[in-house]
Amino acid sequence: MRALPGPGRPEQRGRSSGRVLVLNASFEPINVCTVRRAAVLILKNRAEVLEHGEWALHAESLSLPRPVVIRLLTYVRIPRDAHRRKITRRAVFARDRWTCQYCGHERGNLTVDHVIPRSKGGTSAWDNIVTCCAPCNRRKGDRLPKQANMVPVRTPRAPSSTVFIHVATPTIPPAWEQYLVAA
Repeated sequence: MRALPGPGRPEQRGRSSGRVLVLNASFEPINVCTVRRAAVLILKNRAEVLEHGEWALHAESLSLPRPVVIRLLTYVRIPRDAHRRKITRRAVFARDRWTCQYCGHERGNLTVDHVIPRSKGGTSAWDNIVTCCAPCNRRKGDRLPKQANMVPVRTPRAPSSTVFIHVATPTIPPAWEQYLVAA
């Protein structure tokens, strides 16, 4: 199956970056997949298209609207232990909305900081890691928050499941927003 060129195709492809939001049967966002994987799920009758793009996927004997959001037809049980999910820099940045938790500076030269330094018994867990700009990280150094007079704006905690959707794709297409807000 391939996409045929059309007047709306290049713009649509750029907007959605070739990714498809996958919802559980309960409409809960659970994953992001490729258009190809979404087409397979639809053709195997394991998912339905909720939102589609302006162009279609074409094969010799059928055409399929380009999926943007799909919903699985049967419920898939997903473990909810977010604290066991792998902690990555990108996931921490997404959880903290790409903002330094000490000074509020957005984007720029971001790092991760252990609120309680590992040298002082702090762990590498969701509740001890925050997004921090490089200048704040240098200023805080290997000190406790009260010693450095630097307390995070928000208390760090395990992220919601939608954070991993934000990690999986650089930009969120407008068609996804209504499904991510509800989660």
